[in-house]
Amino acid sequence: MNLDRYVHRESAIHRADARLKFLLVVGFILALSLLPVGSFAALGIAWISVMAVSVFARLGPWRVIRGSFVALPFVFAAAPLLFTKHGDPIGSVDLGLFTLTLSGEGVRIVATITLKSWISVQAATLLVFSTTFHDLLEALARLRMPKLMVAIISLMYRYLAVLTGEANRMMRARASRMATVAGARRPGVRWQARVVGNMVGALFIRSYERSERVYLAMQSRGYSGHIAHVHERPLGAGSWFVLVAGAILLAGFSVSSRVWLPHS
Repeated sequence: MNLDRYVHRESAIHRADARLKFLLVVGFILALSLLPVGSFAALGIAWISVMAVSVFARLGPWRVIRGSFVALPFVFAAAPLLFTKHGDPIGSVDLGLFTLTLSGEGVRIVATITLKSWISVQAATLLVFSTTFHDLLEALARLRMPKLMVAIISLMYRYLAVLTGEANRMMRARASRMATVAGARRPGVRWQARVVGNMVGALFIRSYERSERVYLAMQSRGYSGHIAHVHERPLGAGSWFVLVAGAILLAGFSVSSRVWLPHS
């Protein structure tokens, strides 16, 4: 199981410092979240900017768009706003016990939330496509993120692959012991659920024992609870210039979206 979504390309985006990219993406997402409801023109500009950066990084817009679809199901959490806002009613549906009224205000709010979320995920997807996971962890540590949080993310990334491999071995062992005669009746759902429950319990015990062995191996190699960096890597003058210029552009984007760009 490979959780690293890095796509190797020769571009300035890939060569840029991970701290710089992380701060710019966080600032971009923060600027999007502060946009007022109905700022569709500003959201369109933001989306075009993400697509332009993806082309400049030689990743292509479709790869970034396809990678962001995973977040769309979570947008359904905002669906009740379609019927809980009362401004500009469009229509209503009588369900007997209660009546649902679809409002234009609710549609604008949900559409704004959906576009904000989708574009933000695209920006984050562009970050992970152009930065290795290890560089991101190092960037978080050098940005003075809590050491415990960085350690948890690092161990989760490394141990999920071990856990997945253990589960796959158990599945293969189960399949090798499930010889059935053609045309025979399959076991019932209750029996299958009991077998799956036993497998989950065995996987938990194996994972717990494996984690102790992994931790002892890490301690024997000098692990002290945080990632140790051999060399300091200060941000260069060019990175500072790009960071300041990006902050100014994002601030100007936020101001212009409220003052000049139309929003309903």
